[in-house]
Amino acid sequence: MYIVNAFPHKLNMESRLVEFRDKMAADLDRTMEFWLKNSHDDKYGGFFTCLTRDGKVYDETKYCWLQGRQVWTYSRLYNDVKRFHKPEILDAARNGGEFLMKYVKNPETWKCYFSLTRDGKPLKIQRTIFSECFYLMALSELARATGDPKYKTEALKMMDKILYWVRVDDTELGRPKLAGMESVNKMAIPMVILCLIDQLVTMEPGLLDKYRSDMKWCISQVLSHVQRDGKVVLENVSFDGKELPGCAGRLMNPGHAIEAGWVLTTLANRLEDNTLKSIAIEKFIDTSFENGWDKKYGGIFYFLDADGLSPAQLEWNMKLWWPHNEALIAFLMAYKETKNSEYFQKFSKVFDYAYKHFVDDVHGEWFGYLDRRGEINMDFKGGDYKGCFHVARYLMMCEKMATELLGNE
Repeated sequence: MYIVNAFPHKLNMESRLVEFRDKMAADLDRTMEFWLKNSHDDKYGGFFTCLTRDGKVYDETKYCWLQGRQVWTYSRLYNDVKRFHKPEILDAARNGGEFLMKYVKNPETWKCYFSLTRDGKPLKIQRTIFSECFYLMALSELARATGDPKYKTEALKMMDKILYWVRVDDTELGRPKLAGMESVNKMAIPMVILCLIDQLVTMEPGLLDKYRSDMKWCISQVLSHVQRDGKVVLENVSFDGKELPGCAGRLMNPGHAIEAGWVLTTLANRLEDNTLKSIAIEKFIDTSFENGWDKKYGGIFYFLDADGLSPAQLEWNMKLWWPHNEALIAFLMAYKETKNSEYFQKFSKVFDYAYKHFVDDVHGEWFGYLDRRGEINMDFKGGDYKGCFHVARYLMMCEKMATELLGNE
């Protein structure tokens, strides 16, 4: 029985939900076949991520965000999706985890590299925490899959280091302190820490109390990005919650705000906080989608300016794969939580756009980069930022939610 704004044509909704679930299940199988077949480096370990449309390796550089994300994906599939609970999936996850621990982290500083040569030699390091975050996510999920305490121990030690850099002293990250630099609250930082906390609590539910104060701090930081009487979510604000001047202060990334919305919704359920859930769904998911949807050509803009000016980012009007993945997770989750049919209709709208423009039924996986009109701009399947993560995460989460909704109804 529906709680709010019941869908007027229940049979039509159920038939579409069956269609969505079946398409997503087939898409997940096809996507994972692509990565399992094409990305493994059997000589040096780890994964190739620079793959052409049909899976050929066009660059052997190993990008460490994507190494960690692929280990996480394999481990989560093994743990949570019955048909992927296979020895070859676990072996691939474990082999990737060992590559991470051997090559990605500098044992003296605990900084993780951004990229490596094929055989594991460092190429580049960033002055951020993101390589470290995906290292942690990978090993904590691998700990769930294997039961090996060394992965859990490593993940928890890395969490201590990340929290120290973010909340105590970031000088070890190597960023120069220049006279004109403003202190900026970038939404990506507290949001990714919320993802880490949720990941660690998934690994060990008892850790919720340990990280509760950090979670509340991060939530307050993320909520401060809702600005202009709730009409926009800005990427950058001051640490006292004020809008910053200039292009950076007006910057909106609708896909990122939508992702923050479903992360906040997940944590609101853990905390049994209905107020937080409402803000997450109404402001971060729904308002950001309404701001970000291209009403002329369809799809979600990559960047926007809160004043309606042209953003400084040259790629601002492109349509990227991952904001659509995040919107699909967010709207199906919003519908599941509220039974508000408007959210189901928006899920359907994004789904129909994505499966018309991004999905490759021939070779598997999704194209990542479209122009504003929805034409394929780059036809490779993986690169330095696109790997085995966003598509697979969306598919496993939404297939599960669709199955649960069909069961409930």
